[in-house]
Amino acid sequence: MRRPSPLLTLVLIVMGLTVWSGPAVASLDSGITWLGHASFRLERRIARQQKVVYIDPWQITGAPHDADVVLITHPHFDHLSPSDIGRVAKGSTVLVGPPDCLKGLTGTLHPVKPGDHLQLDGVSVDVVPAYNTSTAYHPKANGWVGYIVDLGGPRIYHAGDTDVIPEMSSFKADVALLPVGGTYTMTADQAAMAASILDPKLAIPMHYGSVVGSAADAQRFKDACGSISVIILPRRSR
Repeated sequence: MRRPSPLLTLVLIVMGLTVWSGPAVASLDSGITWLGHASFRLERRIARQQKVVYIDPWQITGAPHDADVVLITHPHFDHLSPSDIGRVAKGSTVLVGPPDCLKGLTGTLHPVKPGDHLQLDGVSVDVVPAYNTSTAYHPKANGWVGYIVDLGGPRIYHAGDTDVIPEMSSFKADVALLPVGGTYTMTADQAAMAASILDPKLAIPMHYGSVVGSAADAQRFKDACGSISVIILPRRSR
């Protein structure tokens, strides 16, 4: 399929749509479901197969058992929940996370550290650092992580629990999922600073509305992002 012409691209942008020049023209948030807090479900068809990736599944309703890959950023209770992993996992699910996240879990386990790269049956994952610079909640020495996920469409960066860190200037992502709740992570204004460094085509706020932060933080983030496109996703059950 041909890429959209410059004129068509301009028209779509004026209409408020975001263009992805991949196999089809679609919204960049297509296939991204926010499950609340820092929990996301990513879905995309790859080579005639539907691939589903969960990141930090928590407070999952039901038991979909549809995950091809589960990515865990760090072992805090609101990011590593064995019971919720059990609700989304199936027999072939691959569980990925820092070594201290995988203790006690069973199945196909992939321990990772910042700088690692994985290819998991069509799902490409870059493992990136995530840490605090001014508090001790998430020390850099712990080796906890964020992820940049590529399912053959836009590259999606899930920041994990982090502050603005120097490494962000080297990250390449089309969509940035950024924590905005403050206290344990970036504030809304700091997350907007991170967005300016990352320069994604689309930014989506997360890590608010449950443990810390509120919808007001998400809106403040959107207002502070200036020309960067921001979507505040509705929370959906899964």
